[in-house]
Amino acid sequence: GLIFYDTKVTVMNRVLNATVQRTADHAAPEITLDPLEIVGGEIRSSENSYFCQAARQLACVPSSQLCVKLASGGDPTYAFNIRFTGEEVHGTSGSFRHFLWQVCKELQSSSLSLLLLCPSSAVNKNKGKYILTPSPITYAEEQLFHFFGQLLGIAIRADVPLPLDLLPSFWKTLVGEPLDPDVDLQEADILTYNYVKKFENINDETELEALCAEIASQHLATESPDCPNKPCCKFTYLTMTGEEVELCPRGRHIPVGWENKDVYATAIRSLRMRELQTPECMTAVRAGLGSIIPLQLLTALTPLEMELRTCGLPYINLEFLKAHTMYQVGLMETDQHIEFFWSALEMFTQEELCKFIKFACNQERIPFTCPCKDGGPDTAHVPPYPMKIAPPDGAAGL
Repeated sequence: GLIFYDTKVTVMNRVLNATVQRTADHAAPEITLDPLEIVGGEIRSSENSYFCQAARQLACVPSSQLCVKLASGGDPTYAFNIRFTGEEVHGTSGSFRHFLWQVCKELQSSSLSLLLLCPSSAVNKNKGKYILTPSPITYAEEQLFHFFGQLLGIAIRADVPLPLDLLPSFWKTLVGEPLDPDVDLQEADILTYNYVKKFENINDETELEALCAEIASQHLATESPDCPNKPCCKFTYLTMTGEEVELCPRGRHIPVGWENKDVYATAIRSLRMRELQTPECMTAVRAGLGSIIPLQLLTALTPLEMELRTCGLPYINLEFLKAHTMYQVGLMETDQHIEFFWSALEMFTQEELCKFIKFACNQERIPFTCPCKDGGPDTAHVPPYPMKIAPPDGAAGL
């Protein structure tokens, strides 16, 4: 926290350029994606996604071939080239950025099961935020999490911010920072947080009985074996994926009473903390990330800084975009139609601005730092900067 973010990024970029493994002598790996596989929608639709198509084809490519220098200038080098079946695309930049945008959409949809919408979204807290799906994983799923980690590293080297909306707990775990049992639980699952707090704040057995009666009315409790008409809770709870599990051995047969209600609350909190940390999934993600960038770099970054470096800002800064715009063939910023253009953008909502950016450069988010800010040459720009505005083609002005 004692070092400015820009300083960290400068050092990080130097390290990334010093750890390049694919030289100019080696051609970039190429993958072929078929958009019709997604449209066709066979039984296993997830296997037809761009994410899974790319994962299958890149599984046999050594990770060293994906470690390229940082993207810069007008013709950047990317980890791999993409060919879309049945489509003719000029250059490699647009299709690569479109691919990253598309896989982020897939990851945050029902077509893939790697990410889970955080439970707090159900009550409009952290709406649209995701976590790694906390469940035992197969070998095939482990490979997909590994590829997900590689994509994070590939996006960092390409300086293409990923439109991923992940909870801070993901970034904390990624950089090795411990989770906060209160703050992170509240962010991820406010209902469970409130449930645990109710048990922790009970003052006497009468309140406990009233709470169990309240829970019984919500079909979460059963009758006490000692007093058949008296509702009680058992040492079980629902996971984030909706599966009822025992919080301790034979938990289904252990009622919650005054003597063990704190143990019960602690056990629920521990269950959620394990689910947020998802050790198996995160190990695979870190392994994938570490095959593209040195993991030692993560020790210098806070969770928020890691998120900024990987995903950028979720909003468009028009002033920054304007400062990184070039006017070609006699156009000037003071021209009336240019002023109209910027006035129109200023009236756009953030959602509309993201759509404009996607239309202009095939990605929803743009980097909010650029080496040229200190007066460097045009070649120092980070793609897709600079945005270029030129006169219309043809004499008719259409």
